[in-house]
Amino acid sequence: MEAEGLGWLLVPLHQLVSWVAAGAMVFGGVVPYIPQYRDIRRTQNADGFSTHVCLVLLVANILRILFWFGRHFESPLLWQSIVMILTMLLMLKLCTEVRVANELSVKRRSFAAADSKDEELKAPPRRPYLDFDPHHFWHWSSFGDYVQCVLAFTGVAGYVTYLSIDSALFVETLGFLAVLTEAMLGVPQLYRNHLHRSTEGMSLKMVLMWTSGDTFKTAYFLLNGAPLQFSVCGLLQVLVDLAILGQAYAFARHPQKPAPHAVHPTSAKAL
Repeated sequence: MEAEGLGWLLVPLHQLVSWVAAGAMVFGGVVPYIPQYRDIRRTQNADGFSTHVCLVLLVANILRILFWFGRHFESPLLWQSIVMILTMLLMLKLCTEVRVANELSVKRRSFAAADSKDEELKAPPRRPYLDFDPHHFWHWSSFGDYVQCVLAFTGVAGYVTYLSIDSALFVETLGFLAVLTEAMLGVPQLYRNHLHRSTEGMSLKMVLMWTSGDTFKTAYFLLNGAPLQFSVCGLLQVLVDLAILGQAYAFARHPQKPAPHAVHPTSAKAL
């Protein structure tokens, strides 16, 4: 009788824990960006945050959604990708608005190519083709340009996936690329910190949340039998997070002396 009573209690408790874990997977990934978002809004300075983090996460989660069509995995992981894409678009919108407002240079960059006359008048671009100049890629002056780029990438990747969805090799490779790209999430921030020999402007809370979230996510992958690619790349992601924390500790102990003659426009500081 006592065992039956405990069983009656454990079943809903297990279900509650499953729901909480699923909710943590869906929304936990966006929590680290809340303090960074608030810091940028408060200071009106986005220099400490690399927008290439947004690029990495957008690509990774778009590929993960496409991977789902070839090999269904748990729904919380799918919803996590959708929520993350929306979050990264919000971060890009804020960073772009702040950067343009503080930009010393009057020159504007766009995803769509424009005539020099259009640039002088700051009119919408007239040419129908796209400008993929690597020097200006992902350094545009309008949030709409980022949306155009994301939609173009989604359309091309979606079309290729539609044509190759019956190939097991393609589907598994797609899944590996999705999680490997996400595992490289911290690399732009890692490189930015190394380049400037400083973590100033970077939210330490964000990185600590990255680390705890990625650790939880990797454990979730392992315990729930997610595809092998997810677990391996999750471990790699945790290692990158720890490297960034190591940078924060090292640069705090040995801060770089500011160069009195170096004055850079805002657009040149963040990657």
